[in-house]
Amino acid sequence: MPPPKLNAYYALTVLVIACGSIPKGYDEGGFAAASGLDSFLSDYKLVQGLWTGSPSGLASRKAAVTSLGVLGAAIGALVAIVVTDRIGRLRAWQLFTVLWMTGFFAVTFSSGIEGLLMFARIWGGVGAGGLTVVAPLYLTEVARARSRGMVVSIYMVILLSFLTLGFFINYAALKTMPPSQQQYRFVLAFPQIPVGLAFVASFFLGDTPRWLASKKRSAEALAVLAKLRNSTVEDPDVIKEFDEIETGIEHKDRVLANTSVWTIVKEVATVSTYRKRFLLGLAMQTFAQWSGGNGITYYIPEIFLLAGVASSKDSLVNAAGYGAVKLVFTMVFAWGLIDYFGRRRCFMTGLALQCATHIYMAIYMALWRGSKNEPASSAAVASVFLYAVGWSVGLCTVQYLYGTEILPTRVRGVCYAANMTVHWLFQFAVVRVTPPMFQTLNVWGAYAFWAGICAIGVVVLGVWAPETKGVPMERMEELFSGPWYMGWRARADARRGSTEGSEKPTAY
Repeated sequence: MPPPKLNAYYALTVLVIACGSIPKGYDEGGFAAASGLDSFLSDYKLVQGLWTGSPSGLASRKAAVTSLGVLGAAIGALVAIVVTDRIGRLRAWQLFTVLWMTGFFAVTFSSGIEGLLMFARIWGGVGAGGLTVVAPLYLTEVARARSRGMVVSIYMVILLSFLTLGFFINYAALKTMPPSQQQYRFVLAFPQIPVGLAFVASFFLGDTPRWLASKKRSAEALAVLAKLRNSTVEDPDVIKEFDEIETGIEHKDRVLANTSVWTIVKEVATVSTYRKRFLLGLAMQTFAQWSGGNGITYYIPEIFLLAGVASSKDSLVNAAGYGAVKLVFTMVFAWGLIDYFGRRRCFMTGLALQCATHIYMAIYMALWRGSKNEPASSAAVASVFLYAVGWSVGLCTVQYLYGTEILPTRVRGVCYAANMTVHWLFQFAVVRVTPPMFQTLNVWGAYAFWAGICAIGVVVLGVWAPETKGVPMERMEELFSGPWYMGWRARADARRGSTEGSEKPTAY
């Protein structure tokens, strides 16, 4: 097959849908930093001089402001279980975008009304959580098999771009604006502009060919596929790809139309290959969340202070640098590694690197924290950046990619939405428990815990997860026909079973 022609419509589709990652990215960067500005804290009376309760109550309230958005996101992922298959990927994306924009607008202009802030954090979180389900799902279903990893990774590139940008915008507001409502409102209003533009552009897009075909709208699905491939409905390559999609759903028991969520849940529970693939996606979400990823991201300024950075401003600059490192290496991952080296090599290398940096940080926090040991402190700061590299080339993106590509269209939406619900619930738990873990485990214990999770993840995912690079989505089932603990042996055959090849990938 000749290389694909340049296609402005396809590029626009990927860019617009990938902008669904902005709410999550900016929440972890822009909002997390803005909620620590004196202007924000004073407006909501979250400083010691204005707080009337106990110090522990103040700490709990601050954590609630951050974590309620994460809790709302878990609800949004749960809602996506119902709506994504029913109304389609595109309409679900638009629905959740509206929810996030209205919620974040209310957060921006709550004007010190604490109850409205809390409600708006949950409301906007519903939209952000739903988008983390729909956007990767949509991108997976429109991508070619040989470039699927790169296309889905663009979601993470945009997410991390806005996470990093959020830190820099906070720093600019801190340096150039007085501590007032306008200061934090400027920071919070910014991401609504690109998301609003993406929302308008989405009305020029179509739904995914796989979802349309699953709803027995074959003519429309073929037309959309041809447009995505910059060709016509008579093109033999387009017809071949569409036939593969149709073959995957041609049997009555694979059609989505008029199928209830409960029916799909029962199938996943009883059909062995569905169950193994769903649990693999769940395992990836579990290891990703508890390996320290979001525990570090949400509290990165404090972590740099613990590592020996001198001041809060310097810590914020380092936090921005941390986000930039994640962005750069996620781009390297997306455009140079994932579809070349494959998923397995990337996530195992990333987990091993995370584990190594956690071990050093545990030693540093136990032996040298506060000792004015400059070389040890510099190494600790460097290890935080090295951790960002491991996270970026590993589970940061692979967790989304595996969850969307290994399941058939019939159960993909429900299973991935369930996985993302668990993702957000775990993230909520991580955000809430990280400060108490630092306190009760003397910081080093938290790092030791994270190192243990990474080590277990290398072993469990290393034997379970097959290599899916280049395998058509309609043939993923063949990788999971053997025992789960033999998944690692499917990798070599999966590579031979390319999109255009006639050989089938085998389990072992």
